[in-house]
Amino acid sequence: MRDWDDAYANSAHIPGSDKMPGQWAERAAAYRAGLKDFRADIAYGAGERQRLDLILPDGDSKGLVVFVHGGYWMRFDKSTWTDLAEGARQHGWTVALPSYTLTPAARISDITAEIAAAIAKAASLVSGPIRLAGHSAGGHLVTRMLCDDSRLEPAVYNRIAGALSISGLHDLRPLLKTKMNETLGMTMEEATLESAALHLPRGHSPVTAWVGGSERPEFIRQSDLMANLWTGFDVPTRLVVDPGLNHFTVIDGLKDPSSPITARLIGLD
Repeated sequence: MRDWDDAYANSAHIPGSDKMPGQWAERAAAYRAGLKDFRADIAYGAGERQRLDLILPDGDSKGLVVFVHGGYWMRFDKSTWTDLAEGARQHGWTVALPSYTLTPAARISDITAEIAAAIAKAASLVSGPIRLAGHSAGGHLVTRMLCDDSRLEPAVYNRIAGALSISGLHDLRPLLKTKMNETLGMTMEEATLESAALHLPRGHSPVTAWVGGSERPEFIRQSDLMANLWTGFDVPTRLVVDPGLNHFTVIDGLKDPSSPITARLIGLD
């Protein structure tokens, strides 16, 4: 019998991972302190966590990047990840980082709806093309925006130039076999509905599944699955296995305007 808890246990396989959340928060706070134009806690709904931050470039904005954080839909908020905006910001993009209601206070299907609302709000504030990115559970949430049941209005959906799912989860059914589902509370029906890989794509927006080569094998499988399945529906897909990177280091390149992952995010490659 496969140990599904271990398959998704990133922290258990990364030395020093217990100290990382504090380090991420400190780096993000220091980055915010140095920003010239930072707009915090813009409401996209009535809920306490239904807020987003905007990080603006120094000159005119080329468009909107929305980055959705991970944490298995159970942990973290936008404030931990602000510095990941720097790569896109340096290239002239405005970056939105939403928080969302966490499980068990919300179901995953509710969170999907919240992210659609957050993207719509950010899109109303920033003109131009939209590029979506998300890490882990955030990768799930951004690919859900491109599914046949997407809640995005056509005026917003049609602006999406691409999505970057970093270490994303695209088939949620295996999570039913994990202890974390005691918090997630998913049924088979919800896990199926919320699995982007089990949907038809709404259109042909490009999708990149990016994953670290040193991640748990399950995350590499999930990324390969998404890229493989949607290719069959004429969606331009790409699978990138970034050698030597784990589930946490794989997002570091987003801080670097010259990194390959930033280039992919903003459509330079």
